[in-house]
Amino acid sequence: MATKADKKKKKDIPIGLHAEVIKQPITETLEKNFMPYAMSVILARALPEIDGFKTSHRKLLYMMYKMGLLTGGRTKSANIVGQTMKLNPHGDQSIYETMVRLTRGNDSLLTPFIDSKGNFGKVYYKDDTYAAARYTEAKLDEVCTELFRDIDHETVDFVYNYDNTMKEPTLLPTTFPNVLASANLGIAVGMASNICGFNLAEVCRTTIAYLRNSECDLFDTLPAPDFTTGGEIVYDKAEFENIYRTGRGSFKVRARWRYIKEENIIEVYEIPYTAKLESILENVTKLVKDGKIKEIADMRNETDLSGLKLAIDLRRGVDPDKLMQKLFKMTTLCDSFKCNFNILVAGTPRVLGVREIISEWCAWRIECVKRRLSYDVQALKSKLHLLRGLQKILLDIDKAIKIIRETDEEADVIPNLMIGFRIDELQADYIADIRLRQINKEYILKRTNEINKLEDEVKELEIILADKLKISALIIKELETVIKKYSSPRRSMLVYDHAEYQPEEHIEDYAVHVFITKEGYLKKITAQSLRMSSEHKFKDGDALSQNFEASNKEEILVFTDKQQCYKVRLHEFEDSKASVLGEYLPSKLSMDDGESVVYVCRPLDYSGSMLFCFENGKVARVELSAYATVSNRKRLTGAYSDKSPLCAIRTLLTEHELALRTSDSRVLVFHTAALTPKSTRNTIGVVVIAVKPRHKVIAMLEPEKLGFADVSKYRARALPGPGTLIKPEDRGETQLSL
Repeated sequence: MATKADKKKKKDIPIGLHAEVIKQPITETLEKNFMPYAMSVILARALPEIDGFKTSHRKLLYMMYKMGLLTGGRTKSANIVGQTMKLNPHGDQSIYETMVRLTRGNDSLLTPFIDSKGNFGKVYYKDDTYAAARYTEAKLDEVCTELFRDIDHETVDFVYNYDNTMKEPTLLPTTFPNVLASANLGIAVGMASNICGFNLAEVCRTTIAYLRNSECDLFDTLPAPDFTTGGEIVYDKAEFENIYRTGRGSFKVRARWRYIKEENIIEVYEIPYTAKLESILENVTKLVKDGKIKEIADMRNETDLSGLKLAIDLRRGVDPDKLMQKLFKMTTLCDSFKCNFNILVAGTPRVLGVREIISEWCAWRIECVKRRLSYDVQALKSKLHLLRGLQKILLDIDKAIKIIRETDEEADVIPNLMIGFRIDELQADYIADIRLRQINKEYILKRTNEINKLEDEVKELEIILADKLKISALIIKELETVIKKYSSPRRSMLVYDHAEYQPEEHIEDYAVHVFITKEGYLKKITAQSLRMSSEHKFKDGDALSQNFEASNKEEILVFTDKQQCYKVRLHEFEDSKASVLGEYLPSKLSMDDGESVVYVCRPLDYSGSMLFCFENGKVARVELSAYATVSNRKRLTGAYSDKSPLCAIRTLLTEHELALRTSDSRVLVFHTAALTPKSTRNTIGVVVIAVKPRHKVIAMLEPEKLGFADVSKYRARALPGPGTLIKPEDRGETQLSL
């Protein structure tokens, strides 16, 4: 027995001296201790799976689905975070950060999955600027219907959560290739994943093309990635071919900007997806302090509710194009996106090209549809089996009642029915549960009449199950529905670097006068030549329709009657004189046969709008920026809507009043501020004046050109309006009297 002295002596010895030192090879330590952790990070945390989600995303969305947030109203984000901890016990903050990225307000995803209310920050901010979970609200976005479609039809496997209290899906049965539609970044142990997002409609069209022909050209329907922050993708076909083939590579994305000459400032309104506003401001500030950039007087962040905006004040005489080229080289206003399409396929990380990803998704989706159809077939067969048992008692309902009545013990009812009608236990149990009021021929006949219908449905589903082409047709139909309901226009423009920034120093810049005739002839005349001779020469029946002053380097947009727009720079036309016919635009721009010019626009910095007035009384207001596409594209199709004949086109740089006149002598004066600008070129517009049958709008002009004594009589109180009949005093006609 140890004495007190021995105990004291033992207590004074350092604890480390009691431990026995066990030698273990480093390889064994890594295998037993580190490898399980590494595999857990790779397979269950960092890398997205074929449905396009990481485990944390899937758990959050599924719990919101179980909370009824797909159809119900919004709830506090804190409530969602708390409920999600039943599936994901990694702390409320990490769950909320995951949720923030999936919201519409954060702008991280082209196809957001959470409809949010409150401050969820922005993807282009460096610091965490979102509000706490107790202040924000959220629900599932409508597109999540496609994530959970038929999830209760055994389309995917379910497993128990960490404490075996509830089940969760291993994958979500997405009806579209979300793995390509959603941008995803994950850093695992020894590997990583960085998937750029693609436009949802383009991804779906590409998948449809692949299902129809696996050797299709992907670039026909999927030209390049797309980003929520817009910007310009510097397009290199060879590099993108390599990315599509191998799943690895990089491409450049640069900011979009405009120069405001009156204020001598540059406004940057779109930046690369990987860039942060704070970093850009810090970089530019440092470059200015170091004297590497002397052209900038000030730079500030003017981002507000209308969108992102960085304002750069220029010093006098600075060329904005050259400055932006310098900023693209020295800051993240031009940044590279490095692709690494590393995803989990059947539990194995694989780096796949775009075609391989679509192939794997199609194979997985076909399996999901097969499981759904098998579930439906089994459900129909189970119902059919019960109805066939019910059909057997139709021949002798009294016998069934007699068996039940003469059975002494309740437990013997099922066996006696099985013996009496030669049916199995399921059928007997179903018959025994029928209420007394339903034991009549009418009820039983109605139910048994379903047998033929169910048999036909089962045969049809089994035929589809056995035919891969029919299953592919179902998937194509689902993809077409997704395109119709959830598609959105491309945000990132494609530019060709060699075309976008070709040197123009050799092109002389000077003021010119531009004249366009009704037949489509253009004259570019210098001021000196115009002073020498201002008398114009026209073809017989032709006349002047437009004229304006411009710069020789400026770009013009030529709209035609075939809903097309041609982009051309004035320096491409030779200087001419008033005494010549000019250059014929349809020939100069290689227009289609029978195509003619209807309007020429001077877009300047693409900051205004275009107004398209149609004969049906609708007016479409389209942002000029919608026409600022790839510089080497000379022709844009779908320049405006073709749903109704065009009445007039007008460039809108400032808000003012306009008047519409109809063929039944009605006039309506409205303010252009009432029209909301649209970014879609072929928008059908909104009804401004209600046109009566067999009549149409014949003119859109300034109110003062009407020549009326009092224009206020024709001013619309609200849009749309019926217009006002022209007053007798405004008709300009003398009435006959006796």
